[in-house]
Amino acid sequence: MKRLLLATVALLSVTAAARAGETNVAVAANFTAPAKEIAKVFEEKTGHKAILSFGATGQFYAQIKQDAPFTVFLAADDETPKKAVEDGLAVGDSRFTYAIGRLVLWSKNPATVTGEDTLKKVSFEKVAIANPALAPYGAAAVQAMKKLGVYDALQPKIVQGNTIAQAYQFAETSNAEVGFVALSQVMEKGEGSRWVVPETLHEPIRQDAVLLKKGAADDAAKAFLAFLKGPEAGAVIAKYGYGTAASN
Repeated sequence: MKRLLLATVALLSVTAAARAGETNVAVAANFTAPAKEIAKVFEEKTGHKAILSFGATGQFYAQIKQDAPFTVFLAADDETPKKAVEDGLAVGDSRFTYAIGRLVLWSKNPATVTGEDTLKKVSFEKVAIANPALAPYGAAAVQAMKKLGVYDALQPKIVQGNTIAQAYQFAETSNAEVGFVALSQVMEKGEGSRWVVPETLHEPIRQDAVLLKKGAADDAAKAFLAFLKGPEAGAVIAKYGYGTAASN
């Protein structure tokens, strides 16, 4: 009886392993920390493995057009996944908003950022942003500066990173005294100073996910997107300071 039980368990394990798959996910750089946490829980719950690549949304789209092996795309905006569908690179009815990002002005120095006045006093030499042509958080930073009427004064002080991760690096290493970064990047930091930019100062940073055509028949890819919509992933997303479509 014991041998039969062990054999049954072994058979079930082999069957589960055979069904488990891998999916290549292109993830916007701002979503690095929550994506890693979600992928870990996803593998524990489903047996499927999400192989994550992080970078700028614009760069990823260029790679997808060049036949990159991604099956799922988690963008930092809603326009790029929409364009992927229109260009025949993604499955039409698979697109949804998985997170709504928040922009923050952050400094490693605890006395530097005191609010929007920080941008108006210009008591710093460099401000880091992500490339607005490639990264929606960079575009939102430019919109906020223009709406506050400080963009012209600050433009000579702007240093650009290709991604929001690089913009954060500039601020974190003090190569720029302040930086426009994602709230998720500094959510759990006790050090430094920050000002969460009011959402009225820029277009909503709606981050959409989409199933790419390469993943149309991929069970692991479809399972990952389904998991991303669920409560366990939702809890992680909220933990890192993002809103969700349901809460907005």
